[in-house]
Amino acid sequence: MATRELHDCDNASALLAYVGTRRTVAARAEADQLAAAVAWAGMHATDSHDEAATLVPGAEDALTIAGEGAPLVAEFCVLEFAAALGLSSDAGRMYLGEAVELAHRLPRLYARVQCLDLPVWKARRIAKSTVDLPMAGAAYVDAHLQAVAHKVSIAQLDRTVEEARVRFDPDEAEARRIAAQEGRHFDIETRQVSFDGCVDVHGTLDLADALDLEDAVARRAHDLSALGLDAPLDVRRSIAVGDLARRQLSLDLAAADPEDRPRARQVLLHVHLSEAALSGGSTDLDLARVEETRSFVSAEQVKSWCANPDTQVVVKPVIDLAEHVHVDAYEVPDRLRERQVLLQHTCVFPWCQRRARRADCDHIDPAARGGPTCDCNIAPLCRRHHRGKTHTRWRYDKVDDTSFVWRSPNGLLFRRDHHGTTEIQPRP
Repeated sequence: MATRELHDCDNASALLAYVGTRRTVAARAEADQLAAAVAWAGMHATDSHDEAATLVPGAEDALTIAGEGAPLVAEFCVLEFAAALGLSSDAGRMYLGEAVELAHRLPRLYARVQCLDLPVWKARRIAKSTVDLPMAGAAYVDAHLQAVAHKVSIAQLDRTVEEARVRFDPDEAEARRIAAQEGRHFDIETRQVSFDGCVDVHGTLDLADALDLEDAVARRAHDLSALGLDAPLDVRRSIAVGDLARRQLSLDLAAADPEDRPRARQVLLHVHLSEAALSGGSTDLDLARVEETRSFVSAEQVKSWCANPDTQVVVKPVIDLAEHVHVDAYEVPDRLRERQVLLQHTCVFPWCQRRARRADCDHIDPAARGGPTCDCNIAPLCRRHHRGKTHTRWRYDKVDDTSFVWRSPNGLLFRRDHHGTTEIQPRP
């Protein structure tokens, strides 16, 4: 019977039936994609005699993507498969590894995925947790979860994996127990800044340290209220933490001997503002881009940071990004590198989001073949993708200052620009 289309669903029952059919189609597509990942890994296994799977001599490593007993794959094969999936190379490696883990070490669960009895996302969740188990441990998980994985909670899945670890890898289980005791941390998410300039803070502390911190924050929040700060308690507590930090820095800087004074920690931010935001002549809401975060903040927030007497502000001259820089040398000078950082922001490989300021400057047309060191032939590539372009048949052209067209070894085409990555021709 032909599949009913959405516009033919003229009542509730028909619409629910349509939803059920589409869910099955989507599940089948996800399972098929997982099987394709397994096939791709097989084509590029390091013990394969297929010419396409041969490692690049002296440049490419055999890559471990799954657990003990699973095949190794050629390192650079991950780049193209990830790009075809629309994923970053890191995410693509994880996907490929979880598919191989299922097919080779959890075959019962993999079979249930292919029968559409187990959702791909849940199977991948299990595979991710079994990668570091020995073969016997993976087999234990496979045997014990094959009949129930689709209906038990994630917590139960994790307990089964942990039981396998204790049974078949007691040394690792003990090492994890000790590591858990050392798992205290205190994280300040400076790379995830909200529009109003706030960040999240979270951590795990020793109880005694936590009680001392709570006492200090509560005292300072109370003092702020007594000093006339009319703000909710939570807001006063957040301000109190900053006050405590600045007080500690000031105590350190007040040491008797200037030579013994520890330097306050320096936080370097690259903030980009428009001329209107700097002059204050605009009546609109001006935004600022901070390279060290993945967010933007208001110009007013930047002004408040700069108003702090402890802040050192360095204003660099505006760089004319329309200018063309050319040098007669292989080494990329700082002024050319800085222009590419400001133009591209990230590595220009498809789907990659690694920051350009930490990337290599690649000669698009290699210098060994006469490629010049100039704006039209330089682009930032992170080290992984720089190596992949150098040692494989990945190639790219610069369309304009911020747009690139990439061609993969098997002919996939991608456009990378400020809008992101787009595949520009159907897969062969």
